[in-house]
Amino acid sequence: MFDFLQGYDLLGAFWVTVQLTLLSAVGSLVWGTLLAAMRVGPVPLMRGFGTAYVNIVRNIPLTVIILFTSLGLNQTLNVTFGTQNFDTLNFRLAVLGLIAYTSAFVCEAIRSGINTVPVGQAEAARALGLNFTQVLTLVVLPQAFRSVVGPLTNVLIALTKNTTVAAAIGVAEAALLMKKMIENEAQLLLISAIFAFGFVCLTLPTGLILGWVGKKVAVKR
Repeated sequence: MFDFLQGYDLLGAFWVTVQLTLLSAVGSLVWGTLLAAMRVGPVPLMRGFGTAYVNIVRNIPLTVIILFTSLGLNQTLNVTFGTQNFDTLNFRLAVLGLIAYTSAFVCEAIRSGINTVPVGQAEAARALGLNFTQVLTLVVLPQAFRSVVGPLTNVLIALTKNTTVAAAIGVAEAALLMKKMIENEAQLLLISAIFAFGFVCLTLPTGLILGWVGKKVAVKR
């Protein structure tokens, strides 16, 4: 029944999907946190940049962003990220596109967590002589992260599924292999079920584990 799987690197394709997810998640968390800091910061120019970035990027289809990284950055501007290997370059471009897109949603999730922190705590920290950066990093963000584990989990799950868009620029992840298998094999329903099961195996444990973590670290008010 599963003889047609011979000759296809199914585990390798899903490993590429996992790598895309993990690298993009880390990058999105860093960039999204910086964007959230800009949006709540005291500098009007930075607030304007953060607001414009989030409102523009999250309303652009991810496919457009991924294609721009390939057609715009690589083919037009000759950005190579220090490699001439086609597969490595496309992988890095896909990670960049996923970070650019996902960070807008991470920003909004973190900003919602910042808004849950009582204003009095920030005012008390400023009264002690802490500057904005110290207040944000020492007082506000630790509590904000604890309150947005759930929303960030949803973003991570969405990111895992969004990695399939990387197939548009030739990244050898699960969706590209699925397309190849459907073209070569007369097993449409079975192939679809196999890849659907694979993504469930990636996303379901993530949701359950991080959901449990979110309940454990939630700020009790």
